[in-house]
Amino acid sequence: MKNGLLEFLLYLVPLYMLVCLILFFIQEKLIFFPEKLPHNYLFSFDGKFEEIYLPIDKGQLHAILFKTKQEKKGVIMYLHGNAGSLRSWGQAAATYNDLGYDVLMPDYRGYGKSDGRIRNEKQLFRDMQLCLDHLTNNYERIVILGYSIGTGPASYLAANNPVELLILQAPFISLQDLRRRYFPIFPGFLLRYDMDNKSWLQEADVPIIIFHGEADTVIPFDSSLKLKESLERVKKFIPLPGQGHNGMTFHPIYKKNIKRILNGD
Repeated sequence: MKNGLLEFLLYLVPLYMLVCLILFFIQEKLIFFPEKLPHNYLFSFDGKFEEIYLPIDKGQLHAILFKTKQEKKGVIMYLHGNAGSLRSWGQAAATYNDLGYDVLMPDYRGYGKSDGRIRNEKQLFRDMQLCLDHLTNNYERIVILGYSIGTGPASYLAANNPVELLILQAPFISLQDLRRRYFPIFPGFLLRYDMDNKSWLQEADVPIIIFHGEADTVIPFDSSLKLKESLERVKKFIPLPGQGHNGMTFHPIYKKNIKRILNGD
């Protein structure tokens, strides 16, 4: 019996170490799920929009500036989730255009028409800072909005730049917190992407608005509850009944409240 257990452990431990090694090197494939588009892809959004290319090492970062037809109140920098590309995410821009805001929506490296691939957290944040710098030259009122994985760079930018408002849709406490919830068997040092939202939000000198679907099965609803409890600058926390992880921009309670918030009510 003892020999059998020893043989099992001698087999299991090397296998576990191999899995850990693989996870360390391929974790981008487990976190980011980009849709790649050809550079000649033609977008077909309603309304006026402009494609923007910003230079990065080894290519260009692609973004779209969706332009409002209303009297312009400012711009929203919209940082989308971990899957897809602007081909689908761009549909969300109309909600904010209708409220008098231009919307700059970048695709991360390897997404859509953006070149390269995401290699580390610092690189991702540096790219998003480049997009924000582009806006500061053209707008006085800047709102940052992050959805899901986009709440990571959104929180980072708000902690390091003077912006008017930060809106978070389905934020997490940190990726380490999600690892502990879903993959506690694997040690924390394997994860090269902390995205410690809680720490950055504690440093952000900006009003914070949080939305979260009560039926979210990807990022637990209580993540936002805990952020609200620990952060004095959370101006509003708005639960969305029946809402899962995707599509909250079109939830009627979201649309009602985002109109009030962006109108300054």
